[in-house]
Amino acid sequence: MSTYAARLAALRDQLTRDDVAGFVVPLTDEHMSEYVGAYAQRLAWLTGFGGSAGSAVVLADKAAMFTDGRYTLQVRVQVDGALYVYVAVPSTSTTDWLAAQARPGDRIGYDPWLHTKGWVTATGAALAAKGATLVAMATNPVDAVWPDRPAPSAAGLEVHANEFAGETSAAKRERIAAWLRDQRADTAVVTALDSIAWLFNVRGKDVDHTPVALAFALVHDDATADLFIDAAKVSAEVRDHLGPTVRIADRAAFPAALEALAAKTVVADPTSAVAAVFEYLGGAKVIEARDPCVVPKAVKNATEIAGSRAAHVRDGAALTRFLHWFAGEAPKGQLDELGAAAKLKQFRDQTNQLEDLSFDTISGAGPNGAVVHYRVTPETNRPIERDSLYLVDSGGQYRDGTTDVTRTLAVGTPSAEMRDRFTRVLKGHIALSSAVFPDGTRGNQLDALARQFLWAVGLDYAHGTGHGVGSYLAVHEGPARIATAAGGYGAMGDEPLRAGMILSNEPGYYKADEYGIRIENLVLVEPREVGGEKPMLGFATLTLAPIDRALIDVGLLTPAERGWVDAYHARVAVAIGPLLDDAARIWLDTATAPLEAV
Repeated sequence: MSTYAARLAALRDQLTRDDVAGFVVPLTDEHMSEYVGAYAQRLAWLTGFGGSAGSAVVLADKAAMFTDGRYTLQVRVQVDGALYVYVAVPSTSTTDWLAAQARPGDRIGYDPWLHTKGWVTATGAALAAKGATLVAMATNPVDAVWPDRPAPSAAGLEVHANEFAGETSAAKRERIAAWLRDQRADTAVVTALDSIAWLFNVRGKDVDHTPVALAFALVHDDATADLFIDAAKVSAEVRDHLGPTVRIADRAAFPAALEALAAKTVVADPTSAVAAVFEYLGGAKVIEARDPCVVPKAVKNATEIAGSRAAHVRDGAALTRFLHWFAGEAPKGQLDELGAAAKLKQFRDQTNQLEDLSFDTISGAGPNGAVVHYRVTPETNRPIERDSLYLVDSGGQYRDGTTDVTRTLAVGTPSAEMRDRFTRVLKGHIALSSAVFPDGTRGNQLDALARQFLWAVGLDYAHGTGHGVGSYLAVHEGPARIATAAGGYGAMGDEPLRAGMILSNEPGYYKADEYGIRIENLVLVEPREVGGEKPMLGFATLTLAPIDRALIDVGLLTPAERGWVDAYHARVAVAIGPLLDDAARIWLDTATAPLEAV
């Protein structure tokens, strides 16, 4: 099993033994998570793909790897084109491809704990039209041939204190119970890990960079709940915190508990609850509705907002120390991507409040910066060369907030083209940051604001402009997005933005094999008082770190845009300056000087 070819061959042998003609391997777990624990990294083990969104389909005589526009370059580096054909989604889905490839009589296997009910229904119908059958498999064939598959994490559950949560778990459960009573439903099934963490005010360490624990939950109309989790994870402190109205059961007892809801009215989310959940709920009356935790979790309360602001000041100071260090070291020509990423983590560690990174740092030098979700490895590690661009996208997990920030840095002298593209990205970033819009506006209505200056010269980027961010939770959080229909992050941005939501603002530009540019700040949706007849919203920028002035073509900015940059940099200097040593503060004063002084 030391090569991907051997792993693919072993899986095909297993499929023959299982009497199926093919199998679908998604990148998710039984909670439909974006980032998954090591035990669930089946796609990475089989193919070598290290991104956060993708799937593979393996047939007897061919195999395909499915990724979206964020991973067009990365998939070709990590996945052997001699073993897998590359398929772009959403233009072609796994369902489309299987329907085109399947032959009459084929039995195509899937794991019902790794797919949604909607996918199963659509794919089953598409295969049936070709005379083929979609078959739920009792055991995952990848697991059968993965000899050293890791066990699920045994890390303990942790209490997320009310000083950070801003609302007790009992109050949250009462809110869900009241909603259930309004729906005339008895129970809500909660399977998304971040929803469970939010609902019970707990956190965990079962998934790298996302502080969640592997669990399922049932919440009832009397505000009691059942939490299905490995009992060894639950300390006396956590049991005390949960209280007597939360019953603890083993995770393996969850299917039987679903079956026991027969004759009850049960709410389950078809986008986050896997197909197996609906199969076990076969005897219940099921209301398909969105997980009732999703919107309350996304709309941060006053405590969470204050915590996020504090986390961004702390994180911004760490990033600014790195930027000062980088400005001195990069021109020497001795830095590489791994070294820079490690140094940035060191500055965050020095806050003494970092729990984890919020994702693997994207540390992209030159052409690697054009790989949207690039992940540096010893094999891909590049030196950071003079007269090039370096893109660093990183974030921290702190008890009081989650951060995510991207800066693009010039090393030496940038070309006129680099400055033009950077400034167009900046103009889009400013346009979105400055937007004022009616309450109820969707993210897909705002997305074009960030792209317009690239579009004007025939350019674009193949990812969403913004994603939601959790409160010491997932760095990619639904339901809101700022994206076109094909804008990445797995959603179309058709969700009203609400005051209290935190999202990213991250337009970019990527020139394949040369360089990448992205400018990302996190923003808070908040009310705007502008007069008139409608309630209006706008964005308050949370991220505090200088934007590289060497890459700004001031002549392309309007006076208002120059004013935005100067005002933002003035905020950064006031908030971050007092937290720096003398040398870094002097550097920051220059880095945040008014653009007219360039």
